Amino acid sequence: MTKVIACIDGSPVAPAVCDAASWASLSLEAPLTLLHVLDRSEYPVKGDLSGNIGLGSREHLLDELVSLDEQRGRLALEHGKHMLEAAKIRAEEHGAKDLSKLQRHGNLLETLQELESDTRLLVMGRQGEAHKNSAHAIGTHLENVVRTIHRPILVALPDFSSPRRFMIAFDGSPTATKALEMVGNSPLLKGLECHVVMVCNPTADRESALDAACRKLVGKGFDVTRKMLSGEVLQTLLDYQKKHSIDLMVMGAYGHSRIRQFLVGSNTTKMVSSSDIPLLLLR
Repeated sequence: MTKVIACIDGSPVAPAVCDAASWASLSLEAPLTLLHVLDRSEYPVKGDLSGNIGLGSREHLLDELVSLDEQRGRLALEHGKHMLEAAKIRAEEHGAKDLSKLQRHGNLLETLQELESDTRLLVMGRQGEAHKNSAHAIGTHLENVVRTIHRPILVALPDFSSPRRFMIAFDGSPTATKALEMVGNSPLLKGLECHVVMVCNPTADRESALDAACRKLVGKGFDVTRKMLSGEVLQTLLDYQKKHSIDLMVMGAYGHSRIRQFLVGSNTTKMVSSSDIPLLLLR
């Protein structure tokens, strides 16, 4: 697990993905790979179409269709190359050093699975080209990737800027504890103001768990603000984020607790789509 992988496409959030990946690459001192996957639907699929359109007088139509498919595929390939080059220039302007570009034909999820063993952090936009006019929509690619890839995923939103303070949504579960340990052992967020927030009905055990979590991060050198709140989890976290100008939300995905309720299925969509700041999802 060595590289930061940034998924680049033609969506409005692509510059933010590039900026977020550049920041992460510098913070982690890790190589940055800019990835563009040319979906199968965007380039010609070879095959015999004669059975579909007939022969004889329609052969010219078959030739035209093949020619158009080939032209469309070449244009899509060239467009992807230009996007990657523009992303490379932008990343270099943001200080990224160890850069590479990668263009693949195929399926994004399958490509990311192939690269998973060499991925330290994956950076994606909340929505891709298909949802570029929907501010809070979640792309199908992102949802599938979050469910499948077992690597940290940084979900970028437009106008990304380097975070100054972050919030960990903590609930005392093994998943949340593991996420907290990942934060403590990584250089990604070192030096940033840290808020550890627990939304629950207060009990002695939960107070103790929250205290222990905060002590772990303090022991790793973090400046920690501790907070226990009551209320509906999702809205309470969002309200706290806005009140305290949190720049980045950190969450353990697929827990076995109240946080699981909005990180699985339709509730994942609610959390990611409702946020006005980037999210770091840890597995």
